[in-house]
Amino acid sequence: MASLYDRPDLYDLTDKESKDKITLGHWETLFKGKNIQTVLDVSIGTGGLTLPMTDMGIALSGADLSEKMLSRCKEKADKKGVRVDLRVSDFRRVSEVFDRKFDCVVSTGNSLPYVNNADIRNTLHQMDALVKENGYLYFDTRNWDKILKEKQRFFLYNPVFKEDERVNLIQVWDYHEDASMTFNILYTFEKEGKIYRREEFTERYFPVKLDFLLGILRELNYTDIEIMPLPVQFGPFDREKTNWYCVMAKKGA
Repeated sequence: MASLYDRPDLYDLTDKESKDKITLGHWETLFKGKNIQTVLDVSIGTGGLTLPMTDMGIALSGADLSEKMLSRCKEKADKKGVRVDLRVSDFRRVSEVFDRKFDCVVSTGNSLPYVNNADIRNTLHQMDALVKENGYLYFDTRNWDKILKEKQRFFLYNPVFKEDERVNLIQVWDYHEDASMTFNILYTFEKEGKIYRREEFTERYFPVKLDFLLGILRELNYTDIEIMPLPVQFGPFDREKTNWYCVMAKKGA
């Protein structure tokens, strides 16, 4: 079955100007008072979560496994009139494709849990190798601690309207004994109140707990570790209630 991450047309369905403004506000709040001029997103996808930061004058670079996602990211960057250094790479080997370091290296879009926990550890080491001295490492992720506690299965999202078409999204999550999860994703497309097309995807994830992630950062000698909701301007982090969070930490000497 095809991967949703090779379908930028579906992945970007929720893109809109108001969303970009919220994303920009997230980065403005997060980077305030920090010396960050260069950023590498190791899971940039179509750029929806990091392209807005170029409005701050940030020099953005990005990597992703999907050439189709990167192609869409380039189109969006060209439309904004900004240059983004984009390279095809698995984030578990990202230090092999970039030969310079950055003020901040990030992984966005809940991408880390797409690999198992051992590979997440390796990925954070790869990201760390590209962080400048006194630079920052950042990632965002779903709150898997909350997910594993509640084990909710069915999710119905708000529809998206495009001209005379309505697009609906439903997800059903399966929890497996090997600690992995399958997201069963169904898009249905309606015109005149009738479904005329549907597309299905399955994506496998490996839940990762916050304490595990924080432990790796400490092993890598990161300090000033901040745990915040996503977007950060939406209020204080609540480990029991927050559905999605981000972590930012400063590289020690």
